[in-house]
Order: sequence, then structure tokens, then C-alpha cells
Amino acid sequence: MLEKRRDKKGRILKNGESQRKDGRYLYKYVDSMGTTQYAYSWKLVATDSVPKGKRNGLSLREKEQEIYRDIADGINTAGKKITVCQLYAKQNEHRANVKKSTKIQRQYLMKILQDDKLGAKPIDSVKLSDAKEWAIRMKKNGFAYKSINNYKRTLKASFYIAIQDDLIRKNPFDFKLSEVLEDNTEPKQALTEEQEEKLLNFVKHDKVYQKYYNDIVILLKTGLRISELCGLTIKDVDFDNEVIHVTHQLLGNKNVGYYIETPKTKSGIRDIPMSDEVIRALKRVIESDRYKHRKAIEIDGYKDFLFLNGKGYPMTGVCYVITFGNLIKKYNKKHADNLPKITPHVLRHTFCTRLANKNINPKSLQYIMGHANISITLNLYAHASLEGMKAEIKNLVS
Repeated sequence: MLEKRRDKKGRILKNGESQRKDGRYLYKYVDSMGTTQYAYSWKLVATDSVPKGKRNGLSLREKEQEIYRDIADGINTAGKKITVCQLYAKQNEHRANVKKSTKIQRQYLMKILQDDKLGAKPIDSVKLSDAKEWAIRMKKNGFAYKSINNYKRTLKASFYIAIQDDLIRKNPFDFKLSEVLEDNTEPKQALTEEQEEKLLNFVKHDKVYQKYYNDIVILLKTGLRISELCGLTIKDVDFDNEVIHVTHQLLGNKNVGYYIETPKTKSGIRDIPMSDEVIRALKRVIESDRYKHRKAIEIDGYKDFLFLNGKGYPMTGVCYVITFGNLIKKYNKKHADNLPKITPHVLRHTFCTRLANKNINPKSLQYIMGHANISITLNLYAHASLEGMKAEIKNLVS
């Protein structure tokens, strides 16, 4: 009869268990994929002490229980050891045919994960508490609630893939961010007609910012996304039919330079009717020195861009955000009746709210705005109706 194998303490070892010369325990097994795997621990059972200077952790027998459970459930015990960064990269490989802007956003999130301790953790070790602590760290690092929520949604999708691939059982990112962080996102507020008038009057007569007067008029009266405005070329303006053809957007930053993308959604491809005010503004743009002295630049087959910076190159959304921020600072410094924070999107939101207040057909407004989902448009109607009701009540009681 064969003598049973024992460890250095005389304890009987089970099949697959052994103890190395350095005292560490080893368990050899075949995973659910048919591959030989190894598990190690300085302890055979949980009550064992760890040799001085060695890292504590689960005992070999505790690890075996996890392995048995994984094998029974078909969990890939080797695959679950990939890191969060590797999992995210795997998710991106599944959807490689995406816009350049999406690829840039993916690179940005990957850099965030690489710079955070979460990125190097094996996915099977990421708990709910780890995911929540990551969100808190993101907040401390200055990320906005909306951005954190978008990143959390992406990571939740990544871990869902891991579940489908039988790498893990639970999704640590399956929680509501509002349970961890306060949503301090400022609600979008349209400019009042009085605020709009003050803004335009100031810009029109200010020596520094008057060159952006036409840009602001067009944003206020068309509802264009700022990237769509930046991408407009002379060919996109149809004065004969009095429409602007929106077929693309111009994006870019200092790291990647300029590039052209299709609109945000398929609904973004549209023809926007031009009012007489917009037609006059566009004609002033074409007749301006900025356009006449434009650089001979071509971006992905597009040229003769209408909205240019002082050096004759196309404007970008970031440039407009910075410019509008400085503009409002200057206005508020000179006036007691301060204007609120104004971004290109506030101007788009103002245009949409104006039309909703005038009870334009929701489907027509959805088309003009390029909304992919009618619910976005209807939400604006609800907001516009509330503001309109407030104004009516004030008029009645004044």
C-alpha cells in the first residue's frame, strides 16, 4: 500500500497538492478549458502562519475551494487573471471599426486606467467596493460627474463581456453612481430673450469680440453643434434654397490636429433652413477679412472653411469655449447685470428652447436639431413649457 504524501508538518496532502523545498504549497489542476494550471500559497489551511517576510493571503485549501467552484461553473480560471486594462483593450478589439473621435476617447480612458491602481488589478479581484472607490478617486482628481458616469458605463460593459466569457460571476460596476457621488451637474439653462439681446449688443460693439458676432448669431439662430459650425465650408451654404447642408463636423486638438467626422448620429445629416438674419450673417462672414485671408488648408478632402481664427486656420470647439468664457468675464466685469456661463451648447439649447416655446412640431424640431431620439426633443418641450408658464404667470400678476 502506497504511503500518503505529507507536508513538513506531517499533514496528509490531497491529490494535486504538494509542498516545495522552500515551504510553499502548490496545487496542480486542469481548468475548464483543459489547460493545466497551478495555484500557490504559503499556507495549507487558513489557520497556518505565514513565514516571516512573506505576503499573507488565502491558504491553498481556500484557493482550491474557489477553483472547484470555478470549474463547476465553467469559469476560465486563467482568463479571470487578466487586468482591467487588458479587459478594456479586449472590449475595444471587438468593436474596432469606429470613428476617430471614439478611438481618441478610448485612448483617453485607457490612459486613465493605466494611471490608476484599478487598471493593473486582475478582474477577478475587483469588488464592488473597488469600483466605488475608483469613482471617488476620479471625483477627487477633478473629473465631472457626467464624465465619471460615462466611464463607469463603459467599464460595466467591459465586465459584462467578462461575465459572458465565463471569466467572472458578478459585475463590480453594476451600481448607481448617485449612490456614491452627488450629481452636481448644472442643469442646462437657455438664455432669456433679454440675456440674448444683452449678449449680442455687447459683442457687436466690443472691439475685441465683435469679430465673433456673426458666429454667435448663427449659433443662436440655427442650433448647430459647435463641431458642425466649425466644419462648415462655402459649399455647405446654399443661398439659392436658403439652407445649410450639414454633412460633417470638424474636430481636433493639439495632440491629434484637425480631422473630419460624420455627424454625431445619422440624424445629424440634415438641411437647416436659414432665416434672413442668418443669411446676412453668413454673407458677412464670407466678405470678412478673416475668410478672405484664410490659409490654403485642406482637411480630409474639405477646404474653404468659413469660421477661422486670427491666423486663418479653422476654429475648433475648444477655441470657442475659451473665447466665450473670456467674453462673459469681460461683460460681467463691466456690467452689474451679470450674464450666466455661456458655452456653444448653451446657444444651441437656447435656439431649441425658443422653437419649443413657439410650439413648432416636435418631429420638425427633432430634424432641425439632429436629435437621434425624439425623447431628447420632448424633454426640451417639457422644460420650455414650464419656463413659458412661469413667464405667463409673472405677466398676469405684474
